[in-house]
Amino acid sequence: MVTIWIMLFHQALMQYLVLYIIGKHLSQVLPLELAERHLNFIKKALLTKELQVFEQEFEVNGKVLCEEVRISVVGANEVLLIVRDISDRKRIEKERQRAENALAKAKEAAEIANKTKSEFLANMSHELRTPLNAILGFTQVIMQDCSLENSASEYLEIINRSGQHLLNLINDVLEMSKIEAGRTSLNTTDFNLHDLLNSLEKMLRLKAESKRLQLIFDCDPNVPKYVKTDEGKLRQVLINLLGNAIKFTSQGGVILRVKGREKDPIPQSHSTLYFEVEDTGIGIEPEEVELLFEPFVQKQNTPNTQEGTGLGLPISRKFVQLMGGDIRVDSVPGKGTLVQFEVQVELATSANQDSQVFSQKVIGLVPGQTHYRILVVEDNRENRQLLMTLLRSLQFEVQEAINGQEALFLWQTWHPDLIWMDMRMPVMDGYEATRQIRAIEKTLVTTFPPQPTKIIALTASAFKEDRVKVLATGCDDFVSKPFRQNIILQKMTQHLGVQYIYAQETEIKINAATSSKSFDPTFASKSLEEMPKQWIEKVKIAAMTGSDEELYQLIEEIPAAHPELTDILNNWVINFQFDNLLNFIQTKDKKTEKQRGKNIS
Repeated sequence: MVTIWIMLFHQALMQYLVLYIIGKHLSQVLPLELAERHLNFIKKALLTKELQVFEQEFEVNGKVLCEEVRISVVGANEVLLIVRDISDRKRIEKERQRAENALAKAKEAAEIANKTKSEFLANMSHELRTPLNAILGFTQVIMQDCSLENSASEYLEIINRSGQHLLNLINDVLEMSKIEAGRTSLNTTDFNLHDLLNSLEKMLRLKAESKRLQLIFDCDPNVPKYVKTDEGKLRQVLINLLGNAIKFTSQGGVILRVKGREKDPIPQSHSTLYFEVEDTGIGIEPEEVELLFEPFVQKQNTPNTQEGTGLGLPISRKFVQLMGGDIRVDSVPGKGTLVQFEVQVELATSANQDSQVFSQKVIGLVPGQTHYRILVVEDNRENRQLLMTLLRSLQFEVQEAINGQEALFLWQTWHPDLIWMDMRMPVMDGYEATRQIRAIEKTLVTTFPPQPTKIIALTASAFKEDRVKVLATGCDDFVSKPFRQNIILQKMTQHLGVQYIYAQETEIKINAATSSKSFDPTFASKSLEEMPKQWIEKVKIAAMTGSDEELYQLIEEIPAAHPELTDILNNWVINFQFDNLLNFIQTKDKKTEKQRGKNIS
């Protein structure tokens, strides 16, 4: 006979436990299955003298309950049962488990969606950049022809500028997608910070001067010359901020201040750089400041607000945060805006050669060099023709292949010095072709070729993370499409030691001055004076409304005796520079009114 003592922590079970205590058998109190389970654990406890713990669910008055039962031996034939109601705890555990399962499924779905998105972006990057590579590349090739008429050079420059603008928009959208997917990282290099600032000043000065704005770059003497950080991201941040400042400023100017920390508590191998972009533009309303860093949000009710994607500032903030800082905006409506940010850099002693780009025009190869053989592997006919045209114009010996299989055959039979390898091709892609070339090279100890062939990957992928994958296959370097000629030539110098002959700088300056002469407003000023006042008013209204078709019709009315006026107006309309056109006419109106005032007096 076993005596059972029960401690009850289960209000709902009070009735059956009371009967249990007064001597009834377990099977008379509990359902048979539960009674047998209790007896089994009681026998085990008496046999082993160890605590027995188990949980069970059952139904009382239509409600499912859960209890924890602990059985411990307290005498020769005596056991103590402690019954605890754990229904609420089990319910919470089940709810948590359901939530965790739902979260896991949502995470899995998000990962699948993110992978799909990444694949889509990679494909879209390739599809968009491939034709842009041909457009921009051939434009650059044709622009090298000094025999072109000024009008042809102008049209090519427009195509090139428009293509670059389209590329920038594509890059912004793809970059934002990379940021959202957490795929953005720093690509640090050693570079000349002063050269970077000088190049930006030259690039943006023309844009500022076209709006009659003053552009000032103020760099403190304590700013280091050579630094190490992500040059490309720092450049993009400065272009975005300075471009916005010029865009939303109609009078006055824009100033960039760059400062270093004079007494830096950080070790001397590191430093902090401070940047300020201040303008005298229209300013920003307080409620709009918080929206500046929201993706796809553009400032409304201002001229030219529909240019771009509204991604410049969100991308800039992310880049600055990656470089160890943040962006702050202080603005007064009607007076101007001040944007400040800082970045952490390492100090360097010189610039990485890879970061320096040829700026002079290449016209040939230095005599007496090795006769280089170059293989171009590209399935896209236009891109293949572009690269071959560039290389053959400089007297390289060039062969072509449309896939990796052809490339492998030509490599074995023709023995090129360098291969420009597209990575996405039918039949055999660039990854597999490169792997096979490197595998064969390892077996060639004394036979040809004595040195591994240089292979530089060409890809339209927007993701720099793909560089790791490309280099892992055996490629020596990586160039993204659309590429610039100077990058192609620079890489060949880096990997083969090719030396070039450059056009004289004075010749380039003379050509530039000659081509821009016809677009100087001073040459058209006198011609405008001879045009009817009614015609000038129509031009002014058409420019204010941005009606290019009406402007073209009005330009056709200009007499043939005034080609300089026709040229400058056509140039402004083609480039949608209606503000330049209005400023030109309004300046002339003010001069006329002033002259009339003198005549009256």
